[in-house]
Amino acid sequence: MGVSTIVEQLGRVRGVKAIALGGSRARGLARADSDWDFGVYYRGEIDVEAIRALGYAGHVTEPGAWGRIVNGGAWLEVERERVDVLYRDLDVVEHWLAEADVGRFEIDRVGGHVAGLPTYTLVGELALGTVLRGVLPRPSYSMLLRRAAPPVWEGDAAFSLLVAEQQAARGDAAACAGLLARAVLAVAHARLAARGAWALNEKGLIFQAGLEDAAEILTAVGWTPPRLQESAAKVRQLLRLERPTDLRFDRAVRAATRDETAADETGHEL
Repeated sequence: MGVSTIVEQLGRVRGVKAIALGGSRARGLARADSDWDFGVYYRGEIDVEAIRALGYAGHVTEPGAWGRIVNGGAWLEVERERVDVLYRDLDVVEHWLAEADVGRFEIDRVGGHVAGLPTYTLVGELALGTVLRGVLPRPSYSMLLRRAAPPVWEGDAAFSLLVAEQQAARGDAAACAGLLARAVLAVAHARLAARGAWALNEKGLIFQAGLEDAAEILTAVGWTPPRLQESAAKVRQLLRLERPTDLRFDRAVRAATRDETAADETGHEL
């Protein structure tokens, strides 16, 4: 019995068409204590009772219990190894794969995420995972998605920043800090999307996007209105987002860099 055994067992569950290894182990970044993430792709219905009947210690959910993207799954212990079983409805996956190809996606509120989870996460899992059983597509990051995603994320960041500043003025430290974190993570998503780099969750996302300075501000935003307002101003400056000048509060207005300003004034690029 072991991790390889449960893959074989899950592959025999009614409805299951494919299984893929995901997470840090699929990307070669696992630590000794990293868990095992198995995407279990099914068509129609999955026999949850058959998974429970495998008898492993842990918790098995029904499909849909964790939302439409993460869907559901199980947290199990297999031979002292932590195993996450993640249901993936192939009809849903294929829908969002087609949408991502033409630059369309949505962002869901998902437990454990601050800025939310984009529906193209399902596509990124296919791109980065290792197929262990069955056949799954291996998509690339579409150019249309690279163009469409950044302004959506930056618009979310712009609105979060605006409300964070209002909460700072009221001295509401918790709300201000949370909204600033959401703004930073949203801009991080925007930067990775512009590169065509998949972001499957928020682990290390700020650092992948080169926003370490913003992360440092988030460690101590303050608790009085002046301190909170100072932190919000610093985050706005680092994210290069201007305050909106009209009532379109969720539209990102980029702040020009010094070099861009100089180029505009002289008519020549530096």
